Amino acid sequence: MDAVHRPKLKTAFKKARVVAPLHTAGPVAVTPDGSRLVTCVGEEALLTDVKAGVEICRFAGDTESITSLCITPSASHLLLFTSSLSLRIYEIPTSSIPQTKHVKPIRVIARAHDAPVHVCKADPTSTYFASGSADGVVKVWDIQRGYVTHLFKGHGGVVSALAFNYPFDPSSVVREQKMQLITASVDTRIRIFDLSAAATRASGGSKPEAVLEGHVSVPRGLDVSPDGKWLVSGGRDAVVLVWDISSKASSPAKKSTKGKGKETAFAPVLHKTIPVLERVEAVGLLHPDEDLAGAPSGPGKLRFYTGGEKGLVRIWDAREGTVLFTLGQEQSEGTEDQEEQRQIVDAIYLPAASTVVSVHADQNILFHSLSTQTLSRQLIGFNDEIIDATFLSPHLPLQASAPSALADTHVALATNSSLIRVYSTSSLDARLVAGHSEIVLCLDRGAQGRVLASGSKDRSARIWAPVRARAGVDAVPEWRCVGICEGHAESVGAVAMSRKAFAGEGGPSASGSASGTEGLRFMFTGSQDRTIKMWDLSAVPLSASSADAEDDGEEEEGAGEARAVKCKSLTTHKAHDKDINALDVAPNDRLLVSGSQDRTAKVWEIEYSSTGAGVRGELRLLGTCKGHKRGVWCVRFGRAERVLATGSGDKTVKLWSLDDFTCVKTFEGHTNSVLRVDFLNAGMQLVSSASDGLVKLWNVREEECAATMDNHEDKVWALAVSSDESTIVSGAADSVVTFWQDCTEEQQVEKETQRAQLVEKEQDLQNYLALHDYRNAILLALNMGQPGRLHALFAALASPASSSDSSSEEPRAPSHTGHPAVDEVLRTLPGADLARLLRYVRDWNARARTSGVAQRVLHAVVKLRAAADIARAFDDEAAFTSAAITLSGDDADDDPEVGVRGEEVQEGKEGRGTTALKELLDALIPYTERHLTRMEKLLQDSYVVEHLLSEMDDGLFGELGDDADEEAADVGGGMAMDIDRAIGLAA
Repeated sequence: MDAVHRPKLKTAFKKARVVAPLHTAGPVAVTPDGSRLVTCVGEEALLTDVKAGVEICRFAGDTESITSLCITPSASHLLLFTSSLSLRIYEIPTSSIPQTKHVKPIRVIARAHDAPVHVCKADPTSTYFASGSADGVVKVWDIQRGYVTHLFKGHGGVVSALAFNYPFDPSSVVREQKMQLITASVDTRIRIFDLSAAATRASGGSKPEAVLEGHVSVPRGLDVSPDGKWLVSGGRDAVVLVWDISSKASSPAKKSTKGKGKETAFAPVLHKTIPVLERVEAVGLLHPDEDLAGAPSGPGKLRFYTGGEKGLVRIWDAREGTVLFTLGQEQSEGTEDQEEQRQIVDAIYLPAASTVVSVHADQNILFHSLSTQTLSRQLIGFNDEIIDATFLSPHLPLQASAPSALADTHVALATNSSLIRVYSTSSLDARLVAGHSEIVLCLDRGAQGRVLASGSKDRSARIWAPVRARAGVDAVPEWRCVGICEGHAESVGAVAMSRKAFAGEGGPSASGSASGTEGLRFMFTGSQDRTIKMWDLSAVPLSASSADAEDDGEEEEGAGEARAVKCKSLTTHKAHDKDINALDVAPNDRLLVSGSQDRTAKVWEIEYSSTGAGVRGELRLLGTCKGHKRGVWCVRFGRAERVLATGSGDKTVKLWSLDDFTCVKTFEGHTNSVLRVDFLNAGMQLVSSASDGLVKLWNVREEECAATMDNHEDKVWALAVSSDESTIVSGAADSVVTFWQDCTEEQQVEKETQRAQLVEKEQDLQNYLALHDYRNAILLALNMGQPGRLHALFAALASPASSSDSSSEEPRAPSHTGHPAVDEVLRTLPGADLARLLRYVRDWNARARTSGVAQRVLHAVVKLRAAADIARAFDDEAAFTSAAITLSGDDADDDPEVGVRGEEVQEGKEGRGTTALKELLDALIPYTERHLTRMEKLLQDSYVVEHLLSEMDDGLFGELGDDADEEAADVGGGMAMDIDRAIGLAA
């Protein structure tokens, strides 16, 4: 009966999702609706669907780093500058379906500037864009035609900011045709240029309308109000200046359209200076109709945002000079390095989505909602080396004990950082959990994923709980530290929480309210100081209240840590002679196993009791597992049987019995150290990851590898299995996280479907042959790719049995293949099928046993088809095989002109067809000549045999007279005819 209920073995996992580096360095751009994001990874730009978290495509670069990029307001084009000084213009794909091929530029200008371009900006109409270089030159380009429309020189150094001013007054009947470009440079001056044709001719094309002086450091941000009246500028001098650029002189402006009068007509005025007390890297005006929570909106309101060195986005009232509210969490403590990494390098305002996107120096991209004043989405650009991972279930209710849809909705990652990453398993949305002061080395989960434990190089372990908020299940909750375990003398490299969800044996109460039966039990930590500590977690809550979170944002960080429970150590044991790498607690909370660099794994008995007098805990050594030749990197208890799995630096996984602590099985297959191991399928299978970048699935009974998953290029340190065992998450030192989905059933269904289709086709083939429907039989055999059946069909046509069977029927017409119907099939065979048949003939011709059929079919094809027809067949086949490549674009073709590209592709098809025909002939001719030589030799040998037989006849029967000679001659002739028939059959 056990065999009936035994779960089926898993045989295949597919790559369902990949969290790869999203942004390593360089500029960032967002489409106006906020749905798509362009970031830089290395020397490439990639387009990502923000909501789905899927990479749509990559844009082909020139192997140089990207210095500046922007997206047109219509989201139709991407404009990109590289350090090779080239300008590349791309069309952004409208489809959200991921593309495997790189998007080619529609235009490349090799040397757009003489110095690197650090800022570029598209105009509101998506017709022009401006670029500013490090040598103080600003160029305005026509996007569609790719030529320079304006050239402005005279900036005193690097151009630091650009802005277009196309005024639009909704109250006026006639729209004012005014086009201005506003620039800022490191000489601290802001220049306003008129882009209208008349003004450009009058000023010689380079003189500014006005030069604004007010900053004492580099202006990094410029923005103009929609009505063209207000200009805001912010810089590294920690101030924001509000300018009135609509001031005009009344009389000369109306009379003069060129010359000096135009200059005197335009006189911007500094309206207000607002100190922001931080270096400003980005500034912009909010739309007048923007609905801010708690702040009135209207046409008379002038509000702007700033982002700078403190890593916060602040919303200001420009008229009052006060901060309306702040987006982001201010963290007062931290090293200089951490503060530098936290600062904002760019901020993008999306009026359509009511969102401000901030780009930080630590490659994180944050989406702040203005209407709710909350963080709506956070994208982590680069994770560095991923050290550990575990699934979390922050939304799992206390009453849920069986697997549910709310289980394993998030995954926590420990990377080469003091910040823990918590990702949603369905998107790229993530949150950073701050608290440790050094790199986090290990993670574990407790209470079925409701809480998270972490160990760090700062010699402490922390327990984290989600903040209960009103957000939906899809949102990634904030996590707060609810418990701190301090006492180790060295780094904490291993943590293991109790596997039972609650302290009480009865489980959670039906009401779900906090009671004595709900809470954590204990936790173990292992350290480089070679000790194991047992911690009492009975006072640690399962969640952090939202009120605490708000208080944490308002008060100092130290106050938040003061509210976290200081956990008490129940016992401490010196467990090993070297560093402790791994710990695991048995599912029944009665055993603990520790793995160390001293090449051993030790099993301990846990004695834990909680009474009214207090909590008591102790460890007692039960046995030691010895047998590994290198350090033990991971240990794991079986969930169904009394077994223990260990992975070691000796490239093996060993399975140990907990009864006598002996090794019962050894799994070999990895080519480097095994770093993680876990059980699947009630202990019938194991999954392991290693330094060779592979994840392997093992069948325990056969001790063999059932599947290998390969998507990493470096050591796979992190491995986590979901509660329902349908998903495996692997994370490696190459900063890639892969979600592997169980596809065993899908694969079995697909194989069964293919087998059924094959059986149907084979039956159809037999039916066609029985009905002498040679056309459908030949086409079906070609379609199935079965040259053996095709050979048998052609061989049967010329066999003596076939001719004897049809002797009673009407006499056949002369045929090249042995049957007129087959001749007709070869005469009308489609081009691609004819080319495939000739390739089969080439293979048959290489063997003496099948060469007869090959020569007969080849003879029939040459007789029935013209030479041009055969050549065209190979061209058709080449066109058929390259159809998909032609539709998606030829990789080797960089010419943007569609007509030229089509001609080149067509020439390539014909060239490939001619080459294939030449290769076929080169393979057919040598073997055909060899067969001809063999037949000529056989014919000569037959003459020798005939001569010998005739001589023998003359010697024996010469005295019988002329009649006997005539009879002998008749016999000899019959013998010769039999030899000719034998030669014909051999051919």
